[in-house]
Amino acid sequence: MKLHDLVPNPGSKKNRKRVGRGSAAGQGKTAGRGTKGEGARNGTGGRLYRQGGNLPFYRRLPFMRGEGFNPINRVEYNEVNLDQLATAFKANEDVTPETMGEKHLLRDPRKPVVILGRGEIKAALKVRAQRVSGTAKSKIEAAGGSVELIA
Repeated sequence: MKLHDLVPNPGSKKNRKRVGRGSAAGQGKTAGRGTKGEGARNGTGGRLYRQGGNLPFYRRLPFMRGEGFNPINRVEYNEVNLDQLATAFKANEDVTPETMGEKHLLRDPRKPVVILGRGEIKAALKVRAQRVSGTAKSKIEAAGGSVELIA
């Protein structure tokens, strides 16, 4: 084999289309651009970010904050109030995320729990949760219960 025998693989090289060179060439008249409209004219075909009359994406962003633009690392809690605990649990019972889940107080048992201070509580409860608000903690302890934070 010599240098003059070398040829590219069949199908690997293609001649470029010569557009606008008459109807016999196959790409005459409109040269593959269709008829009329922005794409048929000379030039770039619109500036960057132009979206054909729609409000451009970067201007739509402020209106889209709630749709898919939520903070990535935000922790969502199951919110449980004291009045819910007072109706569901008796005195000296353990209140944990598992027992609250069994009593259907949680929307999503996989999420952590926060105890909030709405309502009154008279029974002494042993509360274990990921978060407890200040008012809830003071009301539970005033009723003779205890509060323990879990990781």
